[in-house]
Amino acid sequence: MTPELLEILRGVDTPTVCNAIEVVQGRRGFEGFSRGTVLCSAPHEKPMVGYARTARIAAAKPPAEPAAAVRARRMHYYRYMASAPRPAVAVIEDEDFPDSVGAYWGEINATVHKGFGLAGALTNGVMRDLGDLPDAFPIVAGSVGPSHGFVHVTAVDIPVTIFGMTVRPGQLVHADRHGAVAVPDEIVGELGAAIGRLRDTERLVLEPARRADFDFTAFEAAWARFEAART
Repeated sequence: MTPELLEILRGVDTPTVCNAIEVVQGRRGFEGFSRGTVLCSAPHEKPMVGYARTARIAAAKPPAEPAAAVRARRMHYYRYMASAPRPAVAVIEDEDFPDSVGAYWGEINATVHKGFGLAGALTNGVMRDLGDLPDAFPIVAGSVGPSHGFVHVTAVDIPVTIFGMTVRPGQLVHADRHGAVAVPDEIVGELGAAIGRLRDTERLVLEPARRADFDFTAFEAAWARFEAART
């Protein structure tokens, strides 16, 4: 991840990244994206971009382990998040999904993670405190709810599955109000150029369509150029 690539990725939405991955791969069929409708705490802010720091949580029932073990894992979790290579995104699987009840993401936890330097949080679980969440720390979640239930960390630094998308620790993630994409490691360095090519291809249709004299004849010609250029 170079500063230039990070700037490019923070300037585009997640559907653009999804399309750009197909440009790099030279084919349709990329599957490393979320399914279903998500909720975003800050839909008009820039997307979150970063390497995944992963964990699992549960909240529907009290933990069965001794309290000391639960506390120790909690501190291990926060130490893990605080030491993340930057940029980083918290990617948290709620084991209670689709019946998630406990909001792990609220004002305190979001502020702590932002203070650690993370760029945002992606979860299939619950968020709350929508009027009090910190700026520049978007949360993409599965639901909104008032209670934290018995929320506790159950595992740290493991592969997680969120909205049908599997994310490995350290994998590059891009997420916004549309959902999320887990970028294959081998193509990260090619994403910037692919986004440039994608934008050039889309302009073949968008620029004519925005002109006052646009009609079907102009569309037909523009679409032929677009079809010839796109993946």
